[in-house]
Amino acid sequence: MSTSVRGSVERVVDAWRSLSWTAKSLLWGFVLTLLWMRYSPPGLDERVVVDGLIFFVGPMALAATYGRDLGYRVDRRAVRNAALLALFVLPFYLVGSSLPSIRAFYPMWGTAAELRDPIAFAAHAVKQFALVLAVETYYRGLLCVGVGERFGIKAAFISPVVYAIHHATKPPIEILLSGPTDVLFGAVDYKSDSLLPSVVAHGVGLVFLDWLVIHDPIIPIDTVLGWLRWLPLPI
Repeated sequence: MSTSVRGSVERVVDAWRSLSWTAKSLLWGFVLTLLWMRYSPPGLDERVVVDGLIFFVGPMALAATYGRDLGYRVDRRAVRNAALLALFVLPFYLVGSSLPSIRAFYPMWGTAAELRDPIAFAAHAVKQFALVLAVETYYRGLLCVGVGERFGIKAAFISPVVYAIHHATKPPIEILLSGPTDVLFGAVDYKSDSLLPSVVAHGVGLVFLDWLVIHDPIIPIDTVLGWLRWLPLPI
């Protein structure tokens, strides 16, 4: 290694060391999202691996290096808030499952015919939960609980921009709801000092949604379209 290159590396290392934990978290989060946008594959099996490396291993490696906690804590408050958050969001998944745009987009991986097999659906659900654990470690761990000591509950407003970018290919109504949902999940996790509420609500919600869309709608499609006809976007 030449002297000039060595000097540049040393300056970068020194600059990194001088950053606060919050600055390191946000900068590392930016790097990780660029990696995900570049290397995210389409298949669920591949996504579990890639998202696991980028969104789980990446944040956890940073936290372990600096002795920080990203919200891996389970206590009575976290369990209670997880149950309440899941109960709050499940009706949205129920109503959403009757929307034509949602039924056309989900399930994202696999077909209705494949997933109606109980064993296939169970394997699908496990992979979905693994994916949720990874992304929640990034969104609500690194970008919320992890920087909460600096920003307080306002940390819940950091990740919605990234969250919306990552959901840019989803149905319009899901994009519309992604920001408020992200803030809600982040606020509950911050108050809980735990990732458990968002992991449970997000994971159970996705599995519930996939189960709903591979079967006939519980709420008639025309009924839901009538409820939401005032929305100025395709549903």
